[in-house]
Amino acid sequence: MDRLQKADSVAQLNAVFNEVGVVVITRNLGMSVAQSTALRGKIREAGATYKVAKNSLAKLAIADTDYVGIGDFLTGPTAIATSVDPVAAAKAVVDFAKTTDKIEIVGGSMGSQVLDAAGVKALASMPSLDELRAKLIGLVQAPATKIAQLQTAPAAKLARVFAAYADKAA
Repeated sequence: MDRLQKADSVAQLNAVFNEVGVVVITRNLGMSVAQSTALRGKIREAGATYKVAKNSLAKLAIADTDYVGIGDFLTGPTAIATSVDPVAAAKAVVDFAKTTDKIEIVGGSMGSQVLDAAGVKALASMPSLDELRAKLIGLVQAPATKIAQLQTAPAAKLARVFAAYADKAA
């Protein structure tokens, strides 16, 4: 990799770090190609990205971002999972780590808040942004549904009373 390619790589990583909501650092412990492909697929489905980058270039890329604190995690064979959704990358990596011992969660960061491995796992247990939006919409819709039910309830009760009188008369 020549100097121009390294500068390009640092610029791309810096752009990623300026856009994302969470960064998770993992250590690869001899994953097979099939396992790596499965992990990348799972992360892509979650709307996140997974990249193996040179630690020295990644340290240069985080210099002017909120993620300066993760520089200590960038040692050895590491990879970086990122997502705009603060939970997606953490959830995908933690779910995959449960299936194999070939990947270790080193730590991460949510903005300037540095997380250790336990912090990343706790973040993964939270509902994702889409799940929270769905719950919020459900809460907003619930009163409207109840109002509609209350409006139709008197008519339904009246119809049942008439049906009971009709059955009694017959």
